[in-house]
Amino acid sequence: MNLGLDGKRVLVTAASGGLGFATAEALAAEGAEVALCSRDLGRAEAAATRLSRGGGRARAFRADVSSDADLQSLFEAVAADLGGLDILVCNAGGPSPGSFESLDEEAWDSAYALTLQSVVRSVRYALPHLRAAGGGRILAIASSSVKRPLPNLLLSNVFRPAVQGLCKSLSIELAGDNIQVNCLAPGRIETERVNQLDRALAERRGSSFEAVREQALQAIPMGRLGQPEEFGRVAAFLCSEAALYISGSTVLVDGGAVRSL
Repeated sequence: MNLGLDGKRVLVTAASGGLGFATAEALAAEGAEVALCSRDLGRAEAAATRLSRGGGRARAFRADVSSDADLQSLFEAVAADLGGLDILVCNAGGPSPGSFESLDEEAWDSAYALTLQSVVRSVRYALPHLRAAGGGRILAIASSSVKRPLPNLLLSNVFRPAVQGLCKSLSIELAGDNIQVNCLAPGRIETERVNQLDRALAERRGSSFEAVREQALQAIPMGRLGQPEEFGRVAAFLCSEAALYISGSTVLVDGGAVRSL
């Protein structure tokens, strides 16, 4: 299937590794011109080099997505470099783990800026460019916590559903501009973030990493972790011409782990 992404101008935020990089990689493989950012310019440049070696077209920028000033500068630079924007993929690192009583005011403020406000601001700065292009796609990478709370991830449980609510509302408000807005919610994908959370859980329990991982796998009907490239291909589909009539949806990539309808 031709996804119709060849030559599309794309920005993927926080894409130097993990699910952001997997998304950028899948889009670049389909012929999109991909801009990506990271708080560390060196990491962003290394990621862009990896994409270019695979035949993709990629550009690297430095930006902390929790900073309004950084995002404003990022969108100005990307639009100037690419000549506009057709697709925005909003990604950010996960907020700090913890329970209600373990999280202080600073952790709440940081999670708000990182998880929710980064999407709000990115959409605000992207809209003039998407409208100028005659429409486009906005995809927010969220978490399966939009469907059910995850243990010891209170901040994710609070702010990820807020992102989902934002995207649902935007899908209605922006439909007249030919802009489709969706959420992509990963479950347990084999990334460094998931590995770090499992190591931290093992330490809290006084258990082994292997025991924690085995228990996690038992809760996934497919019996394994997802791979980043599997997630990336779904992201590319939702950004593509093949998904023109999908908007306001949240798609789970979780191996069937969320049991609700």
